[in-house]
Amino acid sequence: MATELLREVAEYYSAKLGEYGVSPRGVDWNSEESQQLRFAQLSKIIQLEQGFSINDLGCGYGALFDYLSDHWRGFTYTGCDVSADMVWAAKERLGAKLNARFYVGSESPEVADYGVASGIFNVRLGRSDSEWHEYLVATLDVLDRTSRSGFAFNCLTSWSDADRMQDYLYYADPAALFDLCKRRYSRHVALLHDYGLYEFTMLVRKNP
Repeated sequence: MATELLREVAEYYSAKLGEYGVSPRGVDWNSEESQQLRFAQLSKIIQLEQGFSINDLGCGYGALFDYLSDHWRGFTYTGCDVSADMVWAAKERLGAKLNARFYVGSESPEVADYGVASGIFNVRLGRSDSEWHEYLVATLDVLDRTSRSGFAFNCLTSWSDADRMQDYLYYADPAALFDLCKRRYSRHVALLHDYGLYEFTMLVRKNP
């Protein structure tokens, strides 16, 4: 099931890239403003001013690298994506950067100080809630074992207004995921649900 699901995910995002190109809509975001706002929440996991490493799971064309470069120096970035087309686009943009590496796959080959995943849990592609939740938790396990100091991820929230919710999207229960992260990964977990989007960000700190 996992292999087939990841193939479907890769095809979905490759199609988005083909339709909209290297842009926020090419990774299924509505706007650059909302994309930047998400990056601001996710980057709150970073507690070092420089010299850190970070894995970006579901990196798309590497937009997070640009955001990090505007705010930090001296970091190393590893982007992974199941879409080979996305990784190709990222390498075309950023392949000359000495502190950026990109791989095709669902797990980084390297352990980093931090791990992040933005937007990869939103579109469930016809899968049931139980199937998608299983995929979500398995991916959190990946983030956990490939990060030393902590990881961050975002999800659409089940506390969204009912008239705005779409059948093809997955809306996670923030309280249930908070409890899962506290019990499974670390006692030091923060739930950010206050930045104006119909979603939340979870920060899991291993070294508070």
